[in-house]
Amino acid sequence: MSLFCLVHGAFQGAWCWDLLIPYLEAQGHKTVAMDLPIEDASASLSQFADVVLQTLPKTDDDIVLVGHSMAGTVIPLVAEAHQVRELVFLTALIPCPGTSTIDQFSHHLDSDSLKSLNYELKDLRQLEQFNDEPYMFNPVSIGRDFEDEAVLMEIFYQDCLPDVMRWALSKRRSQQSMAYIYEVNPLKALPNVDYKYIFCTDDLIISTAWSRYTARKRLGVDAIELAGGHCPHLSRPADLASVLTNDRPSRVN
Repeated sequence: MSLFCLVHGAFQGAWCWDLLIPYLEAQGHKTVAMDLPIEDASASLSQFADVVLQTLPKTDDDIVLVGHSMAGTVIPLVAEAHQVRELVFLTALIPCPGTSTIDQFSHHLDSDSLKSLNYELKDLRQLEQFNDEPYMFNPVSIGRDFEDEAVLMEIFYQDCLPDVMRWALSKRRSQQSMAYIYEVNPLKALPNVDYKYIFCTDDLIISTAWSRYTARKRLGVDAIELAGGHCPHLSRPADLASVLTNDRPSRVN
């Protein structure tokens, strides 16, 4: 049986896995989750990774790291420091070593937008590797205030049951650290482990076209399709558990 280490995304915490965990543990798997210090504006990706590492046992060698959304930028750093069997990117960003997330999509933005984001354009030759990639984000999410409860209801939790949505909103946390957008990924290469990428057909945050294309380009896997929105661990935990525990081959030739 595996240990599933569950790493939450922006505006969430360890609580967000509470509906998924019983399905994993019913199959005999172990689970662990943690709160990342997202309220700390100075918190770095490495600090996020350190918090995850502190929760992992030293002796378990069958670890599956699941990173939701923002946490896609964190889990490869954990795998660099601790042996894991598999990284699972769940409706998640995929880092590119030596660049930041905003580097990856800057070519889709005009100069005024880049200025509003306090982004200093880099050597265009360094960014050419991203020119073939679709825009990372679903257009409906651009420029929205995710501190606003109504926006979270519309874009994060739109397919959750009403009681689950109310519970999630009551637990929401302030996302002050923007390391997942601006910090340059410190790795020289992504870790040599097995990968899964899971995307959701009605995700209003991460573009499904980007997920499909970039999972194959960077991870060498075909993205796995799941119905629903950005947070399947809240809207369809049984379906997600089934995908997570399926040992289908995770690399393509």
